[in-house]
Amino acid sequence: MSKQRYFFLILILGTLSALGPFSIDMYLPGFPAIAQDLHTDVAQVSLSLSSFFVGVSAGQLLYGPLLDRFGRKKPLYIGLLLYVLASVGCFAAHSIDSLIALRFVQALGSCAATVASVAMVRDLFPVKDSAKVFALLSLVISVSPMLAPTVGGYMVAAFGWQSVFLVLFGMGFLMLLAAFFWLPESYPADPTYSLHPKPILTNFWTVLKNPQFFTYAFTGAMTFGGLLAYVSGSPLVFMDIFGVSGQHYGWIFALLSVGFIGSSQVNSWVLRYYRSEQIVLVAMVCQSVIGLVFLLGTTLGWFGVEATVGMLFLFLCCLGFANPNAAALSIAPFAKNAGSAAALMGATQMAVGALASLGVSLFNTHTAVPMVTIMAASALLALLIQVVGRRIMGQPVAVAEDAAVLVH
Repeated sequence: MSKQRYFFLILILGTLSALGPFSIDMYLPGFPAIAQDLHTDVAQVSLSLSSFFVGVSAGQLLYGPLLDRFGRKKPLYIGLLLYVLASVGCFAAHSIDSLIALRFVQALGSCAATVASVAMVRDLFPVKDSAKVFALLSLVISVSPMLAPTVGGYMVAAFGWQSVFLVLFGMGFLMLLAAFFWLPESYPADPTYSLHPKPILTNFWTVLKNPQFFTYAFTGAMTFGGLLAYVSGSPLVFMDIFGVSGQHYGWIFALLSVGFIGSSQVNSWVLRYYRSEQIVLVAMVCQSVIGLVFLLGTTLGWFGVEATVGMLFLFLCCLGFANPNAAALSIAPFAKNAGSAAALMGATQMAVGALASLGVSLFNTHTAVPMVTIMAASALLALLIQVVGRRIMGQPVAVAEDAAVLVH
């Protein structure tokens, strides 16, 4: 494979992987404008984010079997077409209920891009290059939380919140064209692959009952729930409560993303000296302490904008250490069922994240307390799962030194 072809494939697969994160982050600064336009409040608008997380959770379990049965490209075409049509629907939405429903459909479409891109890395590149390719895809995905909300904030201010969905429509349409003309079919359709529920569910159950999997998958899911509580609650906290503009909110979100992304990169260096299971435990203890201090200070009114940003930064730094290691440990015991383990892990994360996001919306008190309470509770539950799970599973299966996990 030529260097030009190699770069081009990574660019397409990276953009496909980033479609979901862009769909989440780009419209966050538009929450107040959407609420005003659709005659509702910001808490109701955040339900459209919860419905997106539910769609991503369901879609991860759906597309895995479809990609193995029908090849990579046909399910990808269907998903991207669904995404494009749903984006047009979001652009034209005239009620909050229709926006919530259309965001669910949009999420189902974006999932095809996310799952297919990961599967195609395994198909198109040699095994020895997988770690490098996944690292490059992670780099593309990392651009989303730093770039998307900032760009979205300026677009909302200049052209209105509907313009964000016009851009997402354009991204989805360009990805559909790129997949059709330039992505090769990397995996032939397998007519023998069963889509009957029983063998699929049996496969998932085999994965789920593994003690190491459920310990670290649920630990990761709880920490991810804390992340999505922040993503869902931060527009309300910063723009509605603290009165920050959409543009400034985008910059705050980008700054906080540096904590998560930066600690994920530092984690690679720390792994030279400590095992993954040690890092996860220490990260969970630190995050629990930070969460409790954050909750106490928020309840007593100690924290203004700057202190809130600082506490969120520390909380997300802990997540940057915990999440990649928990993900790697979750799938480490599996050679045969690695795909099912990855899909189940991703679906579990998004399901818990959807519940956390929903909790922020339902328990709206026009303060930061609901968001911070869910973040602190998620950290404490993750620590509890760690303590109990480590006793049940005994010695964990080690993570290979060159293992690469793409975390969405």
